[in-house]
Amino acid sequence: MNKLTVGLVYGGKSGEHEVSLQTAFAVMNAFDFNKYEIVPFYITKQGEWKKGDKISAPFARIEELKLTSHLTGTQEALNSLFSRLYHSEGAIEVDIMFPLLHGTFGEDGTIQGLFEMANMPYIGAGVLPSAAGMDKVTMKKLFAEAGLPQVGYQYFTRTQWAKESHDLINSIEDILGYPCFVKPANLGSSVGVSKARDREELTRAVEFAFRYDIKVIIEQFVDAREVEVSVLGNDEPMASIPGEIVSSSEYYDYAAKYTDGQSQMLIPAPLDSELADRIREAAIVAFQAIEGNGISRIDFFIRKSDLAIFINEVNTMPGFTPFSMYPLLWRETGLSYAALLDRMIELGQERYDSKRALNYSNDL
Repeated sequence: MNKLTVGLVYGGKSGEHEVSLQTAFAVMNAFDFNKYEIVPFYITKQGEWKKGDKISAPFARIEELKLTSHLTGTQEALNSLFSRLYHSEGAIEVDIMFPLLHGTFGEDGTIQGLFEMANMPYIGAGVLPSAAGMDKVTMKKLFAEAGLPQVGYQYFTRTQWAKESHDLINSIEDILGYPCFVKPANLGSSVGVSKARDREELTRAVEFAFRYDIKVIIEQFVDAREVEVSVLGNDEPMASIPGEIVSSSEYYDYAAKYTDGQSQMLIPAPLDSELADRIREAAIVAFQAIEGNGISRIDFFIRKSDLAIFINEVNTMPGFTPFSMYPLLWRETGLSYAALLDRMIELGQERYDSKRALNYSNDL
């Protein structure tokens, strides 16, 4: 049986570099090497590409992902990526690319655009859903168009803040009130997120968020449970059972997600069947609202006072270790980690074949 060669791309310039390494290590060790071979592509924190040799067994230690031998510079790695289509001498054959990059330059459509230009099949969301899913403001506008209920929010750019901070603060206080959440518009894993309880904390939180993005979003606080659903598919997506996050912190920040080990994931979420079905249906609507494909995790709030459902966000490259919510939800829905990887590869190839059949010229 001919093995499929998968290019794993991981690391990256974002603040989620280490999270990406954890994901890549987990995925590499979950692949069935009777079916697949892997070519590792490591992107350093400085943005340099380093390409390893084709491997037919997983790395034993996560440190090995930071490739130290058989390296090429950025241009050489990208040349190899593009030239594989022409079977040039010495080019590595890669059948499909698997971007395991979280955050900026990884799940925002940029690397997806590179693969599109290289005419490379790839796994996961395409350019549009990646970009829309990364920009929380654009995402919320699409949710509104789809009729999905959301908490109140406001947003502004660094330039607007510099010129109109007093008016913006007054507007936030009048419309959203305290407490509220301050977030960079384009980032994940709760990096740069703060909870503001008064004007002084709001000002500090906005300045902190502007370290990570040129646009900031302020969201209204709601006393709610946090529930997540995994979605898988292209034109006919499926939704997993819901799971609930019980955060170890006041809210689900970076430490609660990745470092303190105290947060709990309740799978399945303790919801009655009618409410669970409504959330799964809303997850499909949200996925289709951003024209999703491949995978996404859809996050919701359930207000404690009346069980009202609010869409929070879509994550097109969720955490993907065997202990992450996305694969755990599918495991409990009946799809193992290895089978999930197989299906994601199938979906990536399916999308590539569909687009390859299109005519991009005006020749009749």
